[in-house]
Order: sequence, then C-alpha cells, then structure tokens
Amino acid sequence: MSPPARQYSFAERRWRLGLTAVLAVYGWVLLRSPDSYTWLDSLDLAIHETGHLVFAFGGAFLTLLGGTLFQLLVPLAFTLALWRQGDRHGATVPLWWLGQSCWNVSVYIKDARAQELPLVGGGEHDWAILLGELGLLPRDQAIGGAVYLAGVLVYAIAIIAGWKLVGSGADQAVPALPEESGR
Repeated sequence: MSPPARQYSFAERRWRLGLTAVLAVYGWVLLRSPDSYTWLDSLDLAIHETGHLVFAFGGAFLTLLGGTLFQLLVPLAFTLALWRQGDRHGATVPLWWLGQSCWNVSVYIKDARAQELPLVGGGEHDWAILLGELGLLPRDQAIGGAVYLAGVLVYAIAIIAGWKLVGSGADQAVPALPEESGR
C-alpha cells in the first residue's frame, strides 16, 4: 500500500504549479515539432542505446526493441516510484517525460521506410528491421502516428493531473493554523 498523498506548503504549491506550467508550455512546443532535436532527446538517446544492452539477453529482436522499451520504461519507473512514495505531483513530471519520449519514438518509427535520420555510429535502423520482420513496414506512418497520439494523451494527463493535484489544494494543502481565541 502506498503512503497518502504528500501535503504541500503554500510556497511549495506555487513552485510546483510553476513547474507544471513550464512543462505544459515546453511540451506544447515539442508537441508541435516532434522532429526537432532538443536537449531532452539527447537524454532519451542515451537511455535508448543503454536499453539495447539491457535487453541483449533476449536475442536479436528483443535487443532491437529493447532500446525503445528502455526509453519508455525509465520514465515510467520514475513515475511509479514517486507515486508509491506519495508524491503524486512529482509523479506527473516523469509521466510528462514519458509522453515526450513517445513523441521521440514516433519520429523514429515514422522514419522506418525512409531511413533518413542520422543513427548513432551509422548502425541499423531498429524500427525498419522490427517492422520489416513483423510485416508492418508499410504501416510505419500509422504506427508512428499512434505512438505520437499516445504521447499526446500521456502529456495531457500529466499536465491536467499535475495542475489538479497541486492547484486544487483540496487534499494536498497544509492545514491552516488554528486562529487564536480572545481577539
């Protein structure tokens, strides 16, 4: 059983709302141009490449898929860890990252047939091989679009939940001090 939701002071509520607003705006910018390369894509790339090593035990197919799996599992793990610790708002930040990571993955999937993206070390195109083996290569645009849409939904959930969890203050606000009597 996870602990109850954290309670936030007024100052903490303000900076958490500010963080949610920044993520909303930055996410909107990324959402409108998912194929532009940002600093966060560099982090996603490092995690993606590590995923190939983490899942190498499972053969060639899982090794290729492992990059994307790990790229999505890392922010999900942070989301679950923060949620279980009772930091509900904190959990919305890596949830937002998961949405952004879906946008990043969608660009890679949509490039499966064209193979125009620069690859690390000039290696193989994971999604061209994966979709090719599954007989789905002609559907790369539709599959990439579905992953993009999933990212949009996760982004929206993260922002709305982040705003509601802190903004309402209904169950997170620190109780007011009792008023002094006799005045």
